Amino acid sequence: MSGKVIAISGIDTGVGKTVATGLLAYSLRRAGMRVITQKPVETGGRGVSADIRKHREMMGMPLQDVDRDGTTCSYLFAHPSSPHLAAALEERVIETSVLDRATQTLRETFDIVLLEGAGGLLVPFREGMSFADYVQARSYPLILVTSARLGSINHTLLSLEACRNRGMRLCALFYNRAGGSDRIIADDTFAVLQNALAGYGFDCPVIDFPRIGKNCPGLKEDVVTKIVHES
Repeated sequence: MSGKVIAISGIDTGVGKTVATGLLAYSLRRAGMRVITQKPVETGGRGVSADIRKHREMMGMPLQDVDRDGTTCSYLFAHPSSPHLAAALEERVIETSVLDRATQTLRETFDIVLLEGAGGLLVPFREGMSFADYVQARSYPLILVTSARLGSINHTLLSLEACRNRGMRLCALFYNRAGGSDRIIADDTFAVLQNALAGYGFDCPVIDFPRIGKNCPGLKEDVVTKIVHES
């Protein structure tokens, strides 16, 4: 039986997707599941994906063979921009068949594949295709990462509306307080987004996580179980 795929995206770039992915991967691994992370496309780097390296560090494991051979990151472009532009600058095209093969290879070995997108939910992978299009076409359940910073209410509500209109399955909302606004704004934003989930028809956990340190205890087992169940 092939493993599950859970997609992870955010309301913007730099919102904490990589940390959220690493935190969930660590928690799943601690719960005894065989888990791997995948970054289909990354920009602004060379060699092995920096985000994959961060995932492995948070998971407490070294780079794997599937990291070194490019399976976990099929496309790594030098220019730090949207994937479609970074690919065009290198006269390359992101082929979904390549991404699908990589994901399937990982699913054959692991129970869960956490698929972290680049940028926000609607960032284009290539002309005419956003990350949301890619996830929607494959019916992958989605985790959305948002933040406490000023402006995130608008961006999050737009993302939730896009998910609802596309019929996408949301299995968790991660609320990243690191680098956010003052406590009053952060707490109010959290409450607004909790209420908004119900308004949009989503019944999923909201993961409120602070700055992640080396001694982070990970997510509670019941939360991990609910995310996996919802997916």
